[in-house]
Amino acid sequence: MLAMAHFVGDFGLQSDRMAREKCPGCGVTLGCGWWLTSHAAIHGFLVGAITQSPLLGVAESIVHLLIDFGKCRRLWSLSFDQALHIITKFLWAWLAIQQAKPGFWLS
Repeated sequence: MLAMAHFVGDFGLQSDRMAREKCPGCGVTLGCGWWLTSHAAIHGFLVGAITQSPLLGVAESIVHLLIDFGKCRRLWSLSFDQALHIITKFLWAWLAIQQAKPGFWLS
């Protein structure tokens, strides 16, 4: 579910304008920070809703923003960007399972 939500967020809910203008130096209507933050927040919402963990939603927003910022700065390719996103979804799934175990927050 998290991987599918990622593709919905990155390809279904992200407009062409958002994809272009979330990168520094490409903003026309709004500064890149607005586009990048709102895009990352959409992903955070999807992760939080699926895992029922607001903490994981916030973590996704931050990590997604950092990964996309790196792609915008051409530190890595689109393929590597997508691989990083999918790896984080596996991490969130594992953490969601761990959080569901009794006593997780006490250990």
